[in-house]
Amino acid sequence: MFFNKKEKKDNKKNLVKIGALLIHTAKIDENYSKEEEEIIKKTLQSLGAEKDDLNDLIEIAKKCEEDANQILDFTKEIKSLEDADKITILKSLWKIIYSNKDADVYETNLMRRLAGLLYIDSKVMGDIKKEIQDEIL
Repeated sequence: MFFNKKEKKDNKKNLVKIGALLIHTAKIDENYSKEEEEIIKKTLQSLGAEKDDLNDLIEIAKKCEEDANQILDFTKEIKSLEDADKITILKSLWKIIYSNKDADVYETNLMRRLAGLLYIDSKVMGDIKKEIQDEIL
């Protein structure tokens, strides 16, 4: 797909925000692992990030996550994405959470809050969670 300069800039901005949310989720249990970073990279690539730009994109997203005051900073752009992209992001978030085989109270609370902020029906969120649990556990 060919993007004009504005579309490329907007897409990079969205990818940074998505990356920041994924990183935030990975760090919420205070155990940010290489496995979680690989999930983040795969997700960003599936959403259109260039393989050559991934490391820079991750570094910018880490800085964005560190500087953010709340998850609303990350969800604004995600809300406007197509449902299929939102589902991809949510699946990746659950994969990050279950990468250590367990979900703690902070992680499940984050996902509950995200469901509301992204206008995701609780049944849909439950189905995604169950799918990832079955895949990983």
